[in-house]
Amino acid sequence: MTGSTRRSAVMPAVLILFGIGLLAVLAIFGLFAAGYRNLPVWLNLAAMLAPLALGVGLVSAVVQARRDVGRPGKP
Repeated sequence: MTGSTRRSAVMPAVLILFGIGLLAVLAIFGLFAAGYRNLPVWLNLAAMLAPLALGVGLVSAVVQARRDVGRPGKP
C-alpha cells in the first residue's frame, strides 16, 4: 500500500459520544433495577447520544468510503 490513509476527524468524537451514551444506558438500567423510577431528564437525553453517534458515525464512514473510491490509485 503506497501513500498514507486519511483519517476522519469525526470518528474520535463519535466514539466518545457513543461511549457516553452507552454509560448512560447502563446507568439507567442499573438505577431502574435498584428501584429508582423517576430518573432525571438529562440522563435520558444522555442515553440518546448512543444512537445519535451511531448514525453520525455511519454517515461519516459512508462519506469517507465514497471519497476514497473517487481517488485515483484506489481499487
